Amino acid sequence: MFSYRHAFHAGNHADVLKHLCLIACLDHLMLKPTPLTLVDTHAGAGGYPLDGAQARTSAESDHGVMRLLAAAQDSPPPAAVARYIDVLSQFNPTRWHHYPGSPRILQSLMRADAGDRLRLFELHPTDSRLLRKTMAATELPASQIAVTVKDGFEGLKALLPPPAGPGGSKRALVLMDPSYELKTDYARVSQSMQDALKRFANGCYLVWYPLIARPEAHQLPRRLKTLANQAGRAWLHATLSIGQAPGDEPGMRGLTASGMFIINPPHVLAEQLREATPWLMQALGQGKGQALQVETSA
Repeated sequence: MFSYRHAFHAGNHADVLKHLCLIACLDHLMLKPTPLTLVDTHAGAGGYPLDGAQARTSAESDHGVMRLLAAAQDSPPPAAVARYIDVLSQFNPTRWHHYPGSPRILQSLMRADAGDRLRLFELHPTDSRLLRKTMAATELPASQIAVTVKDGFEGLKALLPPPAGPGGSKRALVLMDPSYELKTDYARVSQSMQDALKRFANGCYLVWYPLIARPEAHQLPRRLKTLANQAGRAWLHATLSIGQAPGDEPGMRGLTASGMFIINPPHVLAEQLREATPWLMQALGQGKGQALQVETSA
């Protein structure tokens, strides 16, 4: 179960979709001054060198974030994309050689004075050590960041509902993006979301998943829609496919599509993604089947 390493995939088109949505959601939640509990259930190593041996094995960032950056040189990106690039630029002040994982993105947007808390889970023995080292080097007090070597599906339960801030406000954002190395992960995501909604229905929950030729991958968003509808919560479902380049055989380039399912999304997110769609497709699309589709409960 420990064969997956995100370092081989860092900065690919799936990371673009995931982190564009993550940043947009977090920016919206940060408009309120009350503290946030931020949780990443499958945190990975925290950051990845794009010029390292693992990242260059399949060079997936060349078809993801690097294509995005090249396109931004030719035409101004939409606001949500520009914000995504701006956040990543903080980690690449002189040249683009590093891709921050979700933990570093979350940490970079935290507010020390607001009392935000970051809780990270990672089971992989190597990645958990790297994650601890990475997060120990940040400037925030250790009390605001915790790295736990534990199954994130189980660890999340103890964090919901989140502690109340001044005035009794309880707020949380949860990112759940397992590797789906085990097909049982799909069912565990559904079960975890069902439990989370019972414990704290008001949380902002982001679930990433790969769009692959496996029944569980196509069933997952349908199950999450059902859970959100039963709980009376708004939802947004976005899928990004970069398509099939001319001459490619189906499946020869690995993952070509992924999805984000968000429960209690910011009301502005659907408009932001739709506004960005033409530009993103021009930047990332590679042929037949390319699309960015956004569906909402409203």
